[in-house]
Amino acid sequence: MKKLALVSSLLLISVLFLAGCSDEPSPEERFAAYTKLWNKQDFTKMYDYLSPETKKEISADEFAERYEKIYKGIEVDQLKVNYKQPKEEKKHKDGEEVNLAYTVDMSTLAGAVNSDHQATLIKGGEGDQENWYIKWDESYIFPQLKAGEKISVQTYPAIRGEIVDRNERGLAMNGAVSEVGIVPEKMTNETETVKKVAGMLNMSTDEIDKKLTQSWVKPGYFVPIKKMSSDDTAALEKLLAVPGVSVNNTEARIYPYKEATAHLIGYVGAASAEDLEKLQGKGYTASDDIGKRGLEEVLEGRLKGKPGGKIYIRTEAGEEKVIAEKPAEEGETITLTIDAELQKDIFKQYKNEAGSATALDPVTGETLALVSSPSFDPNKYIFGITKEEQKALEEDSRKPLLNRFSSTFAPGSTIKALTAAIALKNGVDPNEAIKIQGKTWAKSTWKDHSITRVSDPGVPIDMEKALIYSDNIYFAQKALGLGKEKFTSGLKAFGFDEPLNYDYPIKASSIGKTDSEGRLADAGYGQAQVQMSTLHLAMAYSAFLNEGNIMKPTLLTREKNETEIWKKNAVSAEQANAITKMLTQVVEHPKGSGHGINDLGIKIAAKTGTAEIKASKNSDGTENGWFVAMDTEDPELLMAWMIEDVKGRGGSHLVVDHMKPVLKKYLK
Repeated sequence: MKKLALVSSLLLISVLFLAGCSDEPSPEERFAAYTKLWNKQDFTKMYDYLSPETKKEISADEFAERYEKIYKGIEVDQLKVNYKQPKEEKKHKDGEEVNLAYTVDMSTLAGAVNSDHQATLIKGGEGDQENWYIKWDESYIFPQLKAGEKISVQTYPAIRGEIVDRNERGLAMNGAVSEVGIVPEKMTNETETVKKVAGMLNMSTDEIDKKLTQSWVKPGYFVPIKKMSSDDTAALEKLLAVPGVSVNNTEARIYPYKEATAHLIGYVGAASAEDLEKLQGKGYTASDDIGKRGLEEVLEGRLKGKPGGKIYIRTEAGEEKVIAEKPAEEGETITLTIDAELQKDIFKQYKNEAGSATALDPVTGETLALVSSPSFDPNKYIFGITKEEQKALEEDSRKPLLNRFSSTFAPGSTIKALTAAIALKNGVDPNEAIKIQGKTWAKSTWKDHSITRVSDPGVPIDMEKALIYSDNIYFAQKALGLGKEKFTSGLKAFGFDEPLNYDYPIKASSIGKTDSEGRLADAGYGQAQVQMSTLHLAMAYSAFLNEGNIMKPTLLTREKNETEIWKKNAVSAEQANAITKMLTQVVEHPKGSGHGINDLGIKIAAKTGTAEIKASKNSDGTENGWFVAMDTEDPELLMAWMIEDVKGRGGSHLVVDHMKPVLKKYLK
C-alpha cells in the first residue's frame, strides 16, 4: 500500500508538472515583457514581438530607426510605458484578438506628452514559435500618427536674460549686429575676395576657406564669416565694395562697457562637447550659447531661460495635428548693485595699470564696482576672436585675462587699521607712545630678521601717529604684544580664513602662518603670508563706519533692499569710531600718507599701503600699492584700490593720485 501511494504521488506530480509546462502563452505576460523593452528603448528586441503580418510592412532596421529618429528628434526623456498586468490570467481562444490598455508618458522638447493606448495581440506561429504577437502600427508611437505620416518639430529658442546695473544701464544685452558673409557665386575672383576679406576682418585665408567649403554650402548661399558691430559703418562699407561680400543684420550678445566690465560680466560662447557633457539633461544642444566666464557663467541657470517647441504631424491634406506645444520662457533680467559709470571711471583711471579695485556702499554692503585691469574686449569673442588675437592676450606679460578682483594679495599697510582695532579690542591704550630710534628694529633674540619703517619722525609714536606715518615697527610690536592667538582671533572677527557668501566667487582672505615671532610681527603690518582681496579689504573698513559691524556684501539687487550684517561687533562702536578719527588724520595731517586728497575739502578717512613682493628674502622684488578711502560724513562710497609694481614710481602715492579724480567726481 505504501509503495502504491508513493507511485500515485509521483504520477500526480508528473501530471501537474507536464500541465504547467503545457500552459498556453499569456498575451498579458507577453505584452508586459514588450513594455519592459520599450522602457529601455531596446527597439531591436521589440521587433521580435511583432506579428508576422506587421513584419511584412516594416523591416527590423526600419522599425528601430523610426523610433530612434523620432525619439531623438523630439528629445524624449523620462519615458514611462505603463501596463498593469492583471493578477489573474484570462483564458483566450486561438484566433481571437486581445486588446490591452496601456499609457505612455514622456518628457519632450515641447513639454510632457501623455497618451492612452490600446495594444492588439493575436496568437500566431507554430511549434516553439507559437505565441502572442503584437499587431503594430504607427499609432503605437503616437495615437494621432498614421501610416505614411511624419513627425515634425519646430523649436522655440529661449531669449537669454540681460544683465543691467542699478540704474538699468545695459551690461550684457541682446542687440543687433552685422554679420559679414560671402555668396560664392557672386565672387568674380575667389582668391582675391578671400584675401581682401581676410585682411579686413583680421582673419587668415585658411579660416575663411574652411567656412566656404563646409558641406552645406551651395553657390547661391550666404556663408557667414564674422560678426561686427553695426556702428563700424566705415569698415562695413569697405567690405561691401568687395565682390561677393554681403552683410545681414542678426541678433547677438553685446557688452556696451567693453573692457571696463569684462572680468565681472564675462561673455558667452558656443557650447563645447565638454560643456554639453557637464550639462547633460539640462536642455542644452550644440547650437546653444552658454556663459564662458564672469557672471554670464555664474548666473547661467537664471539667464538661459527655457526653450520651447512644437511636435506636430503634417497630414497629406496639409493640415497640422499638434501632439504637444510649449512656449519658450525668456531668461531672467538680472539687476546688479553695480554703478556702471563708476565702474567705467575707475577702470579709466587705471590707465592699463595692473591691479584691482572695489567700491562699496559701506552702509548697505552693496557693491558699486569690481574692476580688474588690464582687461580685454568681450565683444571680440562674440564677433569671432582670431587665433592671433587670443594668443596675444594669453602671452601678454600684463596678463589681461587674469581676474584680479577675485584674487588675493598681501595688503601691506592697509591692514594696520585692523591691527590697531584689534589692539584696542584687547585693551591697548592708543595714547601710549613708543620710543623707537632709527628706521630698523629687531628683538634681541632675532638672528636674521628685522623690521624696517619708511622714516624716523624723531618723536615717540602712539597709535594715531603710527597710522599717520604708517609705522611698520609700531604695528609689528603691537602684533607681538597681542600674541598669535589674540591677533589671529581678531583678524578672524573681520572675516579672515572664511569663505565670502557672495554672488561672485572671490577667493577667501587668509592669515597664513604666524608660527614664529618674525611672521607674526610681519603680519601686523600686512606682510608675511597675509592675503586679502580688494573686496574684503573694503568690507573690513566698512566696520569703522557701521559701529563695528561688517555688512554682508551684495552684488545682485534685493527685492526689499534689506541689509544684513555679515560680522557683528568685529570691534565695538567706540573702537570703530576711534579708528575712523585716526584715519581722517592720515588725510588731514601734513605728513599723512593720504594727504594728497586733503584739498578735495571732504571729510575722508583713508589709509595707504605698500606691500613688498619678493621671490626670496635677498631678491630685489617689486611693490604693490594700496589705497582705501571713505567719506565719513556722508558714507555712501568706500573704495579699496591696488596697483601692481609701484616701486620707484611713487609707491602707494601713485594709487592716491589715480583715485583722486574719482573721489572728486563722486564725493560731493
